[in-house]
Amino acid sequence: MSTALFSEDQRDALQELTNIGMGQAGASVAAVLGEFVMLSVPRILVLKPNLIPPALARIVGSEKVTAVRQGFHGDLRGEAVVVYGVSHCRELADLMGYDDVIDEATEQELLLDVSNVLVGACLGGLAEQLNAEMGFSAPSLMATEAEVSSLLDVERMDSPCALFVEVNFSLEKRSFSCHLVMLLPEDQILVLRDAIDRFLASL
Repeated sequence: MSTALFSEDQRDALQELTNIGMGQAGASVAAVLGEFVMLSVPRILVLKPNLIPPALARIVGSEKVTAVRQGFHGDLRGEAVVVYGVSHCRELADLMGYDDVIDEATEQELLLDVSNVLVGACLGGLAEQLNAEMGFSAPSLMATEAEVSSLLDVERMDSPCALFVEVNFSLEKRSFSCHLVMLLPEDQILVLRDAIDRFLASL
């Protein structure tokens, strides 16, 4: 689990920039849910693709999950994945004011909406600080009630390594939480590193 592609200063800057983006995302989700959002310290790792599923499993735990993916493009390109424990999907519906059991389509729409807010605010905030252009594809459901280890098809990842950035969002008075993971292929890690260097030089 090396971060050798980044110097200590670059890694510290990325963690701080991610923190700021997380704060923006947390504020956006708090406004939607009407609850105070607590944030974890970002985890930043450079991993071989085959090590990403076990890293995600260690963070999320053994509970089956539902996941939403959203691609981003522009000066930086990659994919964001928002992972929800199955039990937390019902909690989300309750937070949004649904008192009765909701159908599958409504639950999926809620997950897509919340994921879109999280990804747009967190990564958009990061891009803004780096003076980078970033656009987003529409979020799509990646898996429902699946094992964490089955979420990513590592065989299709042709990069020898990927940047794994994970943040956890949870609510102070509820059991709801979710994980946002940003994945960048190796060539985009180098683009990000150059953008961080320009940011540091501007300070």
